[in-house]
Amino acid sequence: MLALVSLAGACTKKLPAPKPYLAFVANQESNTVAVVNLASFRLVRSIATPPGPAQAIARPNSHELYVLSESGSVSVIADPGLQIAATIPIGAGAANLALAPDGSRAAATNSAGEVVIIDCASRSAAAHLKLGGELDALMFAPDSKTLVAADQAGNRLVFVDAPTAKVLGEVQVGKQPGPMAILPDGSKLFVADTGEAKISAVDLASRQVLSHLELASNPAEMVLKPDGGELLVFSRDSGTLTIIDTFHDDVEEDRPISTGKSPVAGVATHDSATLYILNGGPEGGLVQGIDLQNRAPIGATYVGSEPTAIALTPDERYLAVTIGSSLAVLSTSPLNPKPKVPGTPLPLITTIPVGAKPVAVSIPGWVQ
Repeated sequence: MLALVSLAGACTKKLPAPKPYLAFVANQESNTVAVVNLASFRLVRSIATPPGPAQAIARPNSHELYVLSESGSVSVIADPGLQIAATIPIGAGAANLALAPDGSRAAATNSAGEVVIIDCASRSAAAHLKLGGELDALMFAPDSKTLVAADQAGNRLVFVDAPTAKVLGEVQVGKQPGPMAILPDGSKLFVADTGEAKISAVDLASRQVLSHLELASNPAEMVLKPDGGELLVFSRDSGTLTIIDTFHDDVEEDRPISTGKSPVAGVATHDSATLYILNGGPEGGLVQGIDLQNRAPIGATYVGSEPTAIALTPDERYLAVTIGSSLAVLSTSPLNPKPKVPGTPLPLITTIPVGAKPVAVSIPGWVQ
């Protein structure tokens, strides 16, 4: 491992010292959130949480991290101090945590078919809204007021005014709607219809379906490029990436790009030039880079079987991947100094033990 660190250091010796960003890792079976300093690569704290932590999301415009536990609550971890400052009841089967872009509100679902809207200033539940169905995903629009819920059982999207907790309307989409993406200007929403090979595009203002985009295989996860121009859609069944032109609602690629087996997550760079894909499953474990301009792979690195989550540091220097009982840290600077050489691996710098079954990782913009 020291050899890997030395090798990575040799490749990046001209870079300034790394910033001490903190990686927060939710460990589902040890009921903790591990805090890792990404300058020293050391575990600095292990914070006990309610049973079953499954999501960890930084609250925008704050030094707070929201952690959803499936046992029925959201914990607020505050910095400085790195301690739980509040625990907000959600209900049994808590899931689908979402944060408003301005940090004013959060929302989550429970097994009773409720959406619980959280007031982040008071760190309390502001409303319980009974929507029914099988709620699979929540997302706030860029205005931080409109909340969208995907109901897989009803094949519908439900639109909620978050400040008043009033239902604005609903629209039928494809089968088993799941992950969503909303354009930065708030004009349009895309939802993965996971029960069929289709993406539905919806006008957010009128709450009407604009088009159904046919794919080669069923969609799973989606990543919207930061500039909003393209939507990157993963298919776990076929191991492919399909690129959608979000302005014209067109599938750009006739032949989807291979991503490897069982793509489970992805993250794009701020300039929308590169996508990093995490391949899961027992035969997966690859972190693969994709040059989005040329639609070509630029290398892959094996990190271990059945990884679960991936995050990019705000300065885009490191990738953090949860795997096994550890956090793997990779450099985004390839071993070959010539940029974008196909097949060039990304250096694996180190792995840090964090806890039992890490399932989520978040790296906020604040430093220790």
